[in-house]
Amino acid sequence: MREALTAAASRRVTRPAPLRQAVYDALTELIVSGSLKPGQHLVEAELAEHLGVSRQPVREALQRLQTDGWVDLRPAQGAFVHSPTEKEAAQLLGVRAVLETYSAQLAAQHAKPADVERLWELHQEGVDALAANDVERLVAANTALHAFITAVADNAVLAELIAGVSQKVRWYYTPIARPRGKEAWNEHAQLIRAIAKGDTDRAGEVMRKHTERTTGFYGKRLAAGANQD
Repeated sequence: MREALTAAASRRVTRPAPLRQAVYDALTELIVSGSLKPGQHLVEAELAEHLGVSRQPVREALQRLQTDGWVDLRPAQGAFVHSPTEKEAAQLLGVRAVLETYSAQLAAQHAKPADVERLWELHQEGVDALAANDVERLVAANTALHAFITAVADNAVLAELIAGVSQKVRWYYTPIARPRGKEAWNEHAQLIRAIAKGDTDRAGEVMRKHTERTTGFYGKRLAAGANQD
């Protein structure tokens, strides 16, 4: 019986994801990357054509996107990409600051020379992306560096919590990646040096200030956008 159940479970796990999940993932990525911008009207027929699917999985995905805070469904108007408020950003990025500060402290405790070498490689990728003015590559490099710090921290519960906010953090970070770039990557260098020295207090402090500055920068951007409306 146990063998039969194990085989059945294996078959379920290896099945392709439902179409509605694929559509949800595709639309989320379009929002996170900025291809679909905050406040943009989402037309089911256009999205279905773009994704090469029928309207039904798009409609289902939009319902779920609303539940998860990516989309606003307005009666008699349709679907619109959600526009994050300053309060929402402050709350999410504030949680991220607490989690990543602890992550940096743990990374300083556990980092091996090979880990530090890899951090410098990821840092160089970010610096190169900044020099090339490649926002997509810059965001990817930032995500990779923070994710590796979390991996070095070696705390499964912490990693799960960070993963829960990382996608929206990437969404918020994308529009400020270039203007904040030089300062942010200088801060990353300070952080790597602290981790390399095993200085947990310094690593935590650098990460705390780094994430707080990102939060403040994003808040200023939101305020400037509101003043322009």
